[in-house]
Amino acid sequence: MNGSRIITKKTDADFEKMKIAGQCVAAMHQAVRDMASPGVTTADLDEAAREVLAERNCRSSFLGYGGPDNPFPGVLCTSPNSTIVHGIPGNYVLKDGDIISIDAGAIYEGWHGDAAFTMAIGNVSQDVQLLLDVTEKALWAGIEQAVAGKRLGDIGSAVEACAHPHGIGVVREYVGHGIGRQMHEAPSVPNYGKAGKGLRLKTGMALAIEPMFNAGTESSVVLDDSWTVVTADGSLSAHFEHTVLLTHEGSVVSTLPEPLLI
Repeated sequence: MNGSRIITKKTDADFEKMKIAGQCVAAMHQAVRDMASPGVTTADLDEAAREVLAERNCRSSFLGYGGPDNPFPGVLCTSPNSTIVHGIPGNYVLKDGDIISIDAGAIYEGWHGDAAFTMAIGNVSQDVQLLLDVTEKALWAGIEQAVAGKRLGDIGSAVEACAHPHGIGVVREYVGHGIGRQMHEAPSVPNYGKAGKGLRLKTGMALAIEPMFNAGTESSVVLDDSWTVVTADGSLSAHFEHTVLLTHEGSVVSTLPEPLLI
């Protein structure tokens, strides 16, 4: 998924609309958490998220993305087990011991919010739970660095540092991104890098930070549907994401039920 390579500065009014979009994403996530259990299909989860969009007067960032040749057919990316990102909702039936990553995007009056999480279905092993916990920890480590005056490398370095002690693969082909009028804008926000290097962050930016960690190697493969990305070695993958707004008051995580000033 690609977007504009222009970095656009957002106003306070723009950020307010992005917060509304973000709260819709949070509500979509909650609807999925409430429903996801053994016997439920990924299509069922997508339908629940569509209902939230309608209730909140928002549109999907994902539905139809990619243009007429191969439009994405869901409002969620539903990515179970070894699927890293861009899993298409369908007839996959969740079972005990699965993990599933849910990525959702919403548009309110032209402004986007984008966030993801990974959850266990039923009982999983300690190693699997560790993968989820480390990936979520990495997200918040990156968010802590997403403040005006820091650099992109500070985010990537903080994320990457969470993975290495556990031998976890840091996906490099798919990264975070700027966000605003388009779901994917400049700059790219890698989950690796060197502290103190890269673009300096400024007030008015908005970033989607999204670690994608594999239990095995970092390598990935795209399936024949041209969307679904899976681990090359069949290992499990986890994905967590939030949208962060660099406002005049400080950095705000907008894709929570209530926006959080960090």
